[in-house]
Amino acid sequence: MLNQSHGTIKIFAGNASKKLAQAICEHLDLKLGKMEVGRFSDGETSVNIQESVRGCDVFVVQSTNTPVNENLMDLLVIVDALKRASAGRITVVCPYFGYARQDRKARARDPISAKLVADLLQTAGATRLLTMDLHSSQVQGFFNIPVDNLMGMPILAKHFAKQGFRENPNLTVVSPDVGSVSRSRAMASRFDAPLAIIDKRRPRANVMEVMNVIGDIKGKTCLMIDDMVDTAGTLCQGAKALMDNGAKEVIACCSHAVLSGPAIERIKQSPMTKMVVLDTIELPEEKKIDKIEIVPVSELFAEAIERIYTDLPFSNMYE
Repeated sequence: MLNQSHGTIKIFAGNASKKLAQAICEHLDLKLGKMEVGRFSDGETSVNIQESVRGCDVFVVQSTNTPVNENLMDLLVIVDALKRASAGRITVVCPYFGYARQDRKARARDPISAKLVADLLQTAGATRLLTMDLHSSQVQGFFNIPVDNLMGMPILAKHFAKQGFRENPNLTVVSPDVGSVSRSRAMASRFDAPLAIIDKRRPRANVMEVMNVIGDIKGKTCLMIDDMVDTAGTLCQGAKALMDNGAKEVIACCSHAVLSGPAIERIKQSPMTKMVVLDTIELPEEKKIDKIEIVPVSELFAEAIERIYTDLPFSNMYE
């Protein structure tokens, strides 16, 4: 049991992240809070918190993945219910934060939906957000409450280190686009490996065309890293471009396996050897194909929750 710093710690789970919440509780030697999240006959969210939370330090674990709007509304109603039940602090643990891609006006009359979601969570009663690998780090500035944005890269790096990637002299880390260069550079530095970049253009949403590959990848084992994989167009076309330019093998990894639309079929047909993903999003059985390898994040989130509860810093978490 954690040392008490605030009120009693309690962890609740929305329907989208029950397995992850249970794993977090096991790391912290806690029991998952009793709560039912269901639907009224017309589809409205129904929440019934079945234990007292008065004065408690409450953590709500819920990713806002598909069905995004349903999971987001569930989260908002849960937070509102906790606030009205006099919870002391309410930390939203949202491993995958939906709508983070809509962080600016890319065209005239576009919404900034990430800011809207931030406002909704704060209005509902959230006093802190704990998440992982926000698609855009500027989303943290949309909140007027503390935001802790964990990094998935060190978990992936540790996983690949156990598989001997540190001893592979032909390893090259590849950024699938310019936006992922900083993340890819951090991974490359972990393995003292060179960095390559795929130059691409995106004529419209979820459509990517490879332009060229910047860097030497001939005869190399290429490790592509991204924050999320949605329709898998970027990674699969990137893998094809790498193989066409002489790469020996392509392995992909990401923090958030959204895998919508044709993603699974594309991954099956891709020249990628495998794709390693974190379990910030619970994959249904039909998406658990042989090429996809899942790495858990529960231990890192458990440590983060403990540090929030006991007011310890995050600065040395990854050491």
